[in-house]
Amino acid sequence: MNVQETKEQLIDELIRLAFAEDIGDGDHTTLCCIPASEMGKSQLIVKEDGVLAGVDMARRIFHAFDPTLKMTTFIEDGAEVKKGDIAFVVEGKVQSLLQTERLMLNVMQRMSGIATMTRRYVKALEGTKTRVLDTRKTTPGMRIMEKEAVRIGGGVNHRIGLFDMILLKDNHVDFAGGIRSAIERCHQYLKEKGKDLKIEIEVRNFDEIRQVLEIGGVDRVMFDNFTPEDTKKAVEMIGGRFETESSGGITFDTLRDYAASGVDFISVGALTHSVKGLDMSFKAVE
Repeated sequence: MNVQETKEQLIDELIRLAFAEDIGDGDHTTLCCIPASEMGKSQLIVKEDGVLAGVDMARRIFHAFDPTLKMTTFIEDGAEVKKGDIAFVVEGKVQSLLQTERLMLNVMQRMSGIATMTRRYVKALEGTKTRVLDTRKTTPGMRIMEKEAVRIGGGVNHRIGLFDMILLKDNHVDFAGGIRSAIERCHQYLKEKGKDLKIEIEVRNFDEIRQVLEIGGVDRVMFDNFTPEDTKKAVEMIGGRFETESSGGITFDTLRDYAASGVDFISVGALTHSVKGLDMSFKAVE
């Protein structure tokens, strides 16, 4: 199974589990007062400015629960929206509209908040070569959706999980007995398993950079908790041999300082681990 197939499977499973969590043996509030034959229409109303994300996911949620629901979209993923905008309208069984409302809103508010935050970082980096990366610091079970929101916001997805890229971090290096041992074991493993994965290694100081340059065999080097000044020196040491990434201790206020060093990527855990959802509501159309 390739990465795209894995992502599709995970999204389907998340939607299934989310409905099981929310509805259980039935939405008794809806079932007790809304006839099964009742038809209606609801619209998604944006309640604060930001970047819209999750429209495609909403479509999948509606279709998974009730394929007869009809969704008419006015604003697509990635668009900058204003308070009061109507993103889409959904028509069909009122019971279905009510039972899908909360899951759809949870996903769209979360994704739109992430896309809005990401767009802010992307705009701050305009005019530089540096791109903003996400991390694995995501909500368990929602990683695919959250990383998709980063992409919609203009950011770049790092690895999806532990399965689609090799990232030798400080603990791997220490447990493996050093940089040389970690890289050599990595290549031996990939050869034995017949896998072709990108390799990134984290370094903590200039001596470790020198070791990586001597050994080679990686695609990207991550500078962990370097200052902007040291990052500039590190990029110069790499000299274009490998892609470069800065990580750790980087804030929005210091973003441009790191980008000025010439680093290729800056990874930002805050894009997904401490973001505020974008306010919106799903209301009946009279």
